[in-house]
Amino acid sequence: MSKTGKEIDITQSSNDTSVESRSIKLVTKSNETPEGDGFVVHRCFPSQSIRNLDPFLLLDEMGPLDLLPYETKGFPEHPHRGFVTVTYILEGRFEHKDSQRNSGKLGPGDVQWMTAGSGLVHSEMPEKEFAKNGGRLHGFQLWINLRKIDKWIKPDYQDVPSAKIPLIRTPDGKVSVKVIAGNYHDTKAVINTLTPILYLHFTLQPDSEVVQPVPENFNAFAYVISGNGLFGKDKTAVQEKNLIVFKNDGKYISIGSDNKNPLDVLLVAGMPFNEPVVQYGPFVMNTREEIDKTLEDYRNGKIGKIEF
Repeated sequence: MSKTGKEIDITQSSNDTSVESRSIKLVTKSNETPEGDGFVVHRCFPSQSIRNLDPFLLLDEMGPLDLLPYETKGFPEHPHRGFVTVTYILEGRFEHKDSQRNSGKLGPGDVQWMTAGSGLVHSEMPEKEFAKNGGRLHGFQLWINLRKIDKWIKPDYQDVPSAKIPLIRTPDGKVSVKVIAGNYHDTKAVINTLTPILYLHFTLQPDSEVVQPVPENFNAFAYVISGNGLFGKDKTAVQEKNLIVFKNDGKYISIGSDNKNPLDVLLVAGMPFNEPVVQYGPFVMNTREEIDKTLEDYRNGKIGKIEF
């Protein structure tokens, strides 16, 4: 067990929760999309079938991508305003810089929670030593909208190493969960969020199940990183690289693995804002006028630039 891991009885009887377990609204496969400097992502949404999942705007699986030595594919300088970006690294190393003079390095298991707020410019590129040697890059980026009252706040940056992220295991070792945001039973994530968010990374060994409580008003989805899972009230079989969107028709989300392979899956949920969303690329505001002002601010250098 890792230094941050602890055992807790997270097994639940599906007989107690099956009536209130959420059913599935939609299953959709992620699409390969080029982003940044030649980096291929698997885009889960937005897509033709899903515009957004209020309050969530985007989920990209970055890679897996094998970089050759001195091959520096990544995400050079670009702006953001009006939302939060969450970067979660599984393999490889990235480094971050932004116009607020924040910098940091992300390795396996690390999380960067960046609140763009009123706006900044940042870059996310392979870490120099990693790029020199080459290797596999794999991770996720999630975009979370900000409420109208929070869109003009000062940008904020939380760099959280893997060692500080709670890791919980069942006594039998069949299920583990990393608590990236929100709460899992009595374990609270170390990341501070402006609005209620649940972000959990489950690893289930073959023939195991977890039943996760989720507030009924939260929109929720899961993404299969690897393996084959059984999801929702009807235990629908879903393979890797697929997004599962749940209906708001129950208090629990049921996730199970098949009897052959481990299952790696993200579960994300959040309270919807039910506010207008006007998006222009990396800018997400409430009105067209705010987008026009943002474009003017960016052209005039008011969103900033990286100077170190």
